[in-house]
Amino acid sequence: MYRIPAERFVTPTRWLSSRLAGAGVPSAGARLLNVLAKHAGEARLKADLLAEAADLELSHGLTPRRLKAAYAAELSCADALYKEGQRVNAAGLAAKALLLAFHRVPHVDGLTSPLAEDPEGFTAPIHRSRVMRAITKPRGRKEPAAPAPQDRPLRLLVVHRANANFLPLITERYEQHADVEVRVLDLAADPELAPLAKGLRRMMGHRVGGQAPFGRAAEKALRPHFDWADTVFVDWCAAGAAFLTQVDPGTTRVIVRLHSYEAFTYWPHVVDFSRVDDLIFVADHLRDLVTAAVPRLSADGAPGLHVIHNAMNLSAYRRPKRPEARFTLALVGIGQVAKDPRWAIEVLRLLRAQDDRYRLLLVGGDLNPEAGPAARAYHDRLERDLARFEPSGAVRRVGQTGDVAAVLEEVGVILSSSVRESFHCGFVEGAASGAVPVARDWPFFAGREHSARTLFPEEWVAGTPEEAARRILACTATEEAWVKAGQAAAEHALSAWDWTVVRDDFDRLLLGGHRKVQP
Repeated sequence: MYRIPAERFVTPTRWLSSRLAGAGVPSAGARLLNVLAKHAGEARLKADLLAEAADLELSHGLTPRRLKAAYAAELSCADALYKEGQRVNAAGLAAKALLLAFHRVPHVDGLTSPLAEDPEGFTAPIHRSRVMRAITKPRGRKEPAAPAPQDRPLRLLVVHRANANFLPLITERYEQHADVEVRVLDLAADPELAPLAKGLRRMMGHRVGGQAPFGRAAEKALRPHFDWADTVFVDWCAAGAAFLTQVDPGTTRVIVRLHSYEAFTYWPHVVDFSRVDDLIFVADHLRDLVTAAVPRLSADGAPGLHVIHNAMNLSAYRRPKRPEARFTLALVGIGQVAKDPRWAIEVLRLLRAQDDRYRLLLVGGDLNPEAGPAARAYHDRLERDLARFEPSGAVRRVGQTGDVAAVLEEVGVILSSSVRESFHCGFVEGAASGAVPVARDWPFFAGREHSARTLFPEEWVAGTPEEAARRILACTATEEAWVKAGQAAAEHALSAWDWTVVRDDFDRLLLGGHRKVQP
């Protein structure tokens, strides 16, 4: 039986899919492209059609139905080039595949994520890819990391890239330490390093033997910093970590900290962990997710894995509360879709059906609708929700503030409504203030070995808005019950996560065998 080649239908199918997208039905257009891709005989055409279908859905804020197949097809084309000896071009196609796989719509601007649902399955094409195996091949270092010096202060280089939000207490502690000399390096602010510490394609190209000028420039710019430091602490396992591991660190010890957002990006998949001595996670559930998605972290020669909570001065939040705070809920941080403030508004709706004294404060900058189509769609739904409650004063937007502790003085219940978090500092600060903590069982991690239910006391966590409302009603039924619950929460937060507790974990890791540390 004669079969008409799929290639004959490419032009009309592309035309029809674009018309469908313009008519407001992008999924139908994407389905047409996906069907055609299934019958395409040529690998490059198949990859292009799958990518077009994915881009069509992404441009409308939708998670592509065949996202994994689309990025896997691009990796297959990259592998074909690599086999032909076109290594740098292959790395460029692999970078294109990763940019598609970790687009913000499926992982950052949505309430679900294919990576969170199946980290091993979603990333399997990366680990099967020949060119990705070449890019992630451990290069190690010529000499092992040297032990901490005993005859002079430890030289600690703290590195970040335009985000030092979680560093102040850490840098302050070691700047005041008599036996530690500290330097802080912002890769985004340094005139020599800023142009180099970015660019996924060239970093990946360098890993397969290309981009020689970039490699020489990185070596020249980084070598003085590695030569000075005994230990380098890199905050965020993102572009900065990938850049630093382009260069052999010599005998300098390298420690990287991964928070949360990086887990949903391509960066952990291109960092050379054979040049990292220790990797810090801020919670067990993030460690579980990342090690499942990046199996190199469980292989021989992988860095030491540690869980150390964020550095927070929680004692500063313990202030008296007025009695009327009992009926005031707060959500600290609403500027990302992942914070899902609509969940908190639903909790408020259920509470006000019982008692209209309950109100909600939204603390922090608003969600930016210009971040992308998915963020815009969520923003519009949120604004419609808020329009029902703001006119009566049931919801009030506090906005960005430099004094969260002062705002929390009027808060009796602190919420965490997120779909994913590493730790949610604002929530823990609220608990430390004596507000009753009620956390959503973060859906990205719910039901796994580690989740919000293992990070926090079981009674703090609710699976549904209804459960959350029941806990709040019970804990605020009387002033005595509310005060008692808040005091217990504050005591737990301070004993588990205050800087006076967590700093010992940093001392043990950052200072290692160096001299006895100061109290």
